[in-house]
Amino acid sequence: MLDKAYDPSATEDRIYKMWEESGAFTADANSPKEPFSISMPPPNATGQLHLGHAVMLALEDIFTRFARMQGKEALWVPGTDHAAIATESVVIKKIQKEEKMKDPRAQLGREEMLKRIAAFVEDSRDTIRGQVRKMGSSCDWSRERYTMEPTLNRCVNEVFVSMYRDGL
Repeated sequence: MLDKAYDPSATEDRIYKMWEESGAFTADANSPKEPFSISMPPPNATGQLHLGHAVMLALEDIFTRFARMQGKEALWVPGTDHAAIATESVVIKKIQKEEKMKDPRAQLGREEMLKRIAAFVEDSRDTIRGQVRKMGSSCDWSRERYTMEPTLNRCVNEVFVSMYRDGL
């Protein structure tokens, strides 16, 4: 017998976990199949996703799943962006509101501010990861990226240097 009202918590988390654990979203780098990849434009780690993020996640998921159905080796790389200035601003406003500090940077000092920003970013990233999963997004979580990772930072710098040299 069907329940009178649909309870997503009873099924959706379990099904998504099953998909993830099965490797359904994991691309094989050595596959002979034609490759298809999307790098998620990383949402800023400044809080939560909004409707614009949801629309883009839905579109990217459609493209990725369609490529899989066409027999391509489809990779959708998830990630988040530190958004340094925006994140610092959010954390400062939060401290000012919750701890009634007028100038948190001066009162806490650089090291403590960096610790607080890092803690906020990690909490925010956890929230965003959960929201992306709740959307049912078929990302390859084994390849998740964060813009402050040293290797990703190096790659970005190399691309900008290459673009500069090409006159772009």
